[in-house]
Amino acid sequence: MITVPKFDRITFDPRVMGGKACIRDTRVPISLILNLISNGMSAEEIIEAYPYLEPEDIVQALQYAAWLADEKIYELESLAA
Repeated sequence: MITVPKFDRITFDPRVMGGKACIRDTRVPISLILNLISNGMSAEEIIEAYPYLEPEDIVQALQYAAWLADEKIYELESLAA
């Protein structure tokens, strides 16, 4: 099982959910949490639906998504030079 250092509540295990990023010790993928939020569920509603989650799990799911979306654009040097 792999944990991203900055995100101690997020793990990757090839034997759990096909290796998708999940909340540690659960089978709840980060993508599910993001999908629920994007469809209008509040953190409180998610925790009510999944009582084994904690508020910090939701926060880290959002932070992880923001970290992934922090794209950088690199200009390629001309190959014709």
